[in-house]
Amino acid sequence: MLETRSNSLGQCRLRELAKFGKRITKFGVNFAVCDGHGELIQICEAGRFTSNPQELIEASRQCVGHKASDGPCDNTDVPVWRFGDTNIILATVLREAPCSGQPPEPLGVALIDLGEPSSFDLPSAGSAQANSEYLVEMLSILVEEFHVASKTERHIEMVGTELAQTYEELVLLHKLSTNMKVTESDANFLQMACDSLTEIVQVEGITILLEKTVDDEPKLTVAAGSGLIDVDDQLAPTLRGRLMDEINSGKEALLDSEVDSAFKYDWPDSIRNIIVVPLFGKEKVDSPFVRNMRNGHSIIGLMVAINRIDKQDFDSTDVKLFNSVASGCAVFIENGRLFKDLKELFIGSLKALTNSIDAKDKYTRGHSERVAFISRWIAERLAEREPVEQERIHEIYLAGLLHDIGKIGIEEGVLTKAGKLSEQEQECIKKHPSIGAGILRGIRQMRDIVPGVLCHHERIDGKGYPHGLTGEEIPLTGKIVGVADSFDAMTSKRTYREAMTVEQALEEIRKGLGSQFDEKIGKAFLESDVHQLWRIVRDGFSDIYGSHDFSEYGTAAVGTLIR
Repeated sequence: MLETRSNSLGQCRLRELAKFGKRITKFGVNFAVCDGHGELIQICEAGRFTSNPQELIEASRQCVGHKASDGPCDNTDVPVWRFGDTNIILATVLREAPCSGQPPEPLGVALIDLGEPSSFDLPSAGSAQANSEYLVEMLSILVEEFHVASKTERHIEMVGTELAQTYEELVLLHKLSTNMKVTESDANFLQMACDSLTEIVQVEGITILLEKTVDDEPKLTVAAGSGLIDVDDQLAPTLRGRLMDEINSGKEALLDSEVDSAFKYDWPDSIRNIIVVPLFGKEKVDSPFVRNMRNGHSIIGLMVAINRIDKQDFDSTDVKLFNSVASGCAVFIENGRLFKDLKELFIGSLKALTNSIDAKDKYTRGHSERVAFISRWIAERLAEREPVEQERIHEIYLAGLLHDIGKIGIEEGVLTKAGKLSEQEQECIKKHPSIGAGILRGIRQMRDIVPGVLCHHERIDGKGYPHGLTGEEIPLTGKIVGVADSFDAMTSKRTYREAMTVEQALEEIRKGLGSQFDEKIGKAFLESDVHQLWRIVRDGFSDIYGSHDFSEYGTAAVGTLIR
């Protein structure tokens, strides 16, 4: 007969103990299991006699407390205790396999009830003493198998934990790689890296420091972080110097704690353990970092974490993970800088091209940049009234910058003619939108700019060129650039006339609403602070507009094309 109750041993182990009990009962004895508190949770009887539960419980508690009256049997390495004179009970403690030198807490007690000596008989045994020793050996084997099983379970659990940790690390690195977009800001990406890392490695604080030039001096400043960590202007260079010493001595990171020995370095009282890893840049630059690095690479930043929460110290596994994340952050930053350089090169090339066209006529010098800025101004004012995506505003700016690129195909004599143009010359001039659109169509990234370049001389009433489009047939970009182009042309001096005042130009635009200009676009411009716009344009865009200056905006706008 088998009776089982649930307990802390777990169902899997109870099933194994039940199987052992069934084998034991074949010898005419009873088998029982008590939990670590001495409560009876399983009993398997052979049927020859009935065990006294109270005697089993008492034997179990004495076994756990090492208070057996007869002492342990001496013929085995596993302590098996014998209780009783008339009714003999053999008992041994079931524990996890020791792993740190100290015996773990008991999980339970396995007991064999032999009953009275006269009732115990093994067919193959020579005497009651031999039979008892045989069962003692079986209990010893049970304990050894229990230890092996616990070691296996512990190993499986450890492997499972390591696999889960590795999986989380791979997910983190994958997350970093999938978010490594050149359009993402450094601050957002680095903060995401810090937050994601702290989900895997429990620390009191983590931060990323980047090298920046402040007052013409390189300085490490906080770029992202979380938790309780304070890296001030004095600690930052100290971390940098100590990390470089460690790297130059062959280490991958700076690790320090007082777990196994005293701190190698002096730290603030709040630091119990610390890890610092470098963000390496591939380019060799003129920096104090480079001069001290054996590999010639520059340290563009540091990743610092303090005070592990779930264990005593940072270890080699942490070093590998932190270095992997730091490498990803460094690649992102380097790519961002290269992308910025590419954008600056691109916008510089565009401006050089448009300036070369404007330079053909001293009276139109700077016209393209002014039209670009005014187009952007109008687009932003329109966005205050209805949804206009930022990317669209960038495209409108670039269309304004490139609107006259087709004049590269017009004879210089026609462009700079002082007097009235002949009908043939006028037809020649009217070709520049089509020429410009044709040039830009050959550049895949410029195709969204083409409508604004092609249609900036179209009119709402259909009297414009090159295609005589009307109303809504004219794309939004063309309408906006058309207003900006007309305003700048009217307020600029020409060989054949003086420049209009701002008020005169505004009045001309007001008169042209619904015929030459789109009413919605024109009103958005007329009702804006045009005098502030005029001051910015007149001063050569030296004023800061919004959060970007003029040159930076051009670089940002180009990012919509080449990302």
